[in-house]
Amino acid sequence: MSLIEDLNWRHAVKAYDPSKKVSEKDLNTILEAARLAPTSSGLQPFRIIVVENQELKDKMVAGALNPEVMRDSSHVLVFAAWDNYSNEKIDKVYDYHTDVRDLPRGRFNSYTDKIKEIYGAQTPEQHFMHTARQTYISLGIALAQAAELKIDSTPAEGFSNQVVDEVLGLKELGLKSVSLLYLGYRDEEKDWLSSMKKVRVPMEEFIIKK
Repeated sequence: MSLIEDLNWRHAVKAYDPSKKVSEKDLNTILEAARLAPTSSGLQPFRIIVVENQELKDKMVAGALNPEVMRDSSHVLVFAAWDNYSNEKIDKVYDYHTDVRDLPRGRFNSYTDKIKEIYGAQTPEQHFMHTARQTYISLGIALAQAAELKIDSTPAEGFSNQVVDEVLGLKELGLKSVSLLYLGYRDEEKDWLSSMKKVRVPMEEFIIKK
């Protein structure tokens, strides 16, 4: 199937079959697609926490808008962004870049000095706004990859960030949750949306040409 066909197939599943689990192979394919997403300055200022443990999911349910979806999904992917930029974080990323490319460390200092100056003039709140936006590119690619594998998914912002962050200990990792991606297989009888037509704004209204 083409990407367009895959995207027409998928929808935000409203009920999962808890007896069906995503294989480790398919999960790793989705995660690799998400890892390969582009990010500003190549910094990848976020991490994806994979929650399969049912006990942890049950604890996070307290802050979920759709608790049954969280509880019954096979996996919950938590997209969590850096809470701030720092010179140390930037240097660590670019040292890794130069090492992998067999280049001398400091090869990109003229560029990293510039972004350090930009971020140094901003507040931690501004930093998080920027890092959080980076996660959505990765989320979108993960959704597309899941659709290609015919794995159901539900992206979600309807949850308590405080509950998720506390359950997963994200503050200690310098991270804050941004969005969730539920993965699994739909319960055909309970998923009321699966039988309905996909609805999007018509192309002639959605696209504005100048």
